[in-house]
Amino acid sequence: MQNFFVKSHGLGNDYFVLNEAELSFSLNEKNIQKLCDVHYGIGSDGILLKVASSKADFGLKIYNPDGSEAEKSGNGLRIFAKYLYDYGHTSGKFFTIETPGGVVTAEVSAETNGKANQVKVDMGKAIFGSHKVPVMCDQSECLDHPLNIVDQTFLINCVSVGNPHCVILCNKLSKSEILKYGSEIENHPLFPNRINVQFAKVLTRNEVEILIWERGAGYTLASGSSSCAVAAIMVKKGLTDRKMTIKMPGGTLQIEIDEVWNIRMEGEVREIASGYLSDELIADVLCL
Repeated sequence: MQNFFVKSHGLGNDYFVLNEAELSFSLNEKNIQKLCDVHYGIGSDGILLKVASSKADFGLKIYNPDGSEAEKSGNGLRIFAKYLYDYGHTSGKFFTIETPGGVVTAEVSAETNGKANQVKVDMGKAIFGSHKVPVMCDQSECLDHPLNIVDQTFLINCVSVGNPHCVILCNKLSKSEILKYGSEIENHPLFPNRINVQFAKVLTRNEVEILIWERGAGYTLASGSSSCAVAAIMVKKGLTDRKMTIKMPGGTLQIEIDEVWNIRMEGEVREIASGYLSDELIADVLCL
């Protein structure tokens, strides 16, 4: 199984999974970029690396396509949970996963022919304290805070769900607008660790539509942690009920926020391909 990979997607947000114990080389920023490149590598929104854990059943490192490491990914966690279940790393449908953003519990909630196709993840708590997000804001909680970007002023709402998020409420969603401003917001000095960005429109008390600019990846069809962050902000501001559907270009996720801000996410995950990294590709990444 040396250098074996599995590529899957959660609502169009795709990752491939590697097992650290099976790799013949170590990952670094340059070879992660190469492996994620659609022309020179596998092509992916990121890499999920199975590692050992002393705190949970499994350990997970999450890498963005620019080579940076993410604290948490909702779609990545569902993809990783499917990989663990489908490829015999666990026979149980409930298990824990340690990420840099904390330990989470995953549940395979539906399967077909022994393969997981629906996964629930307890994503931990929403945290609103500005210094914990982190965001350099003079308010204890960064809600409706003005942010000047180029020729526009946005009212931002910040939350951490294990990684940092900036939610902007809109009357109308525009892909061209998030493409124009996403990188500027992500890299604004207000956010010392950069930030994930969501433009959000409330449709009903239990349905919200969003567009996503993902830190280190750019415009993204879907994001689990972004959906959780948006849901937390909506409940915080009293705009929705605690159970809602988050609609994204790639599909929908079901999110529930309890009374003490614990977040549960459920959604589909699908495998794309599996195989082995070729000797030629490995030789290329080792030359970097």
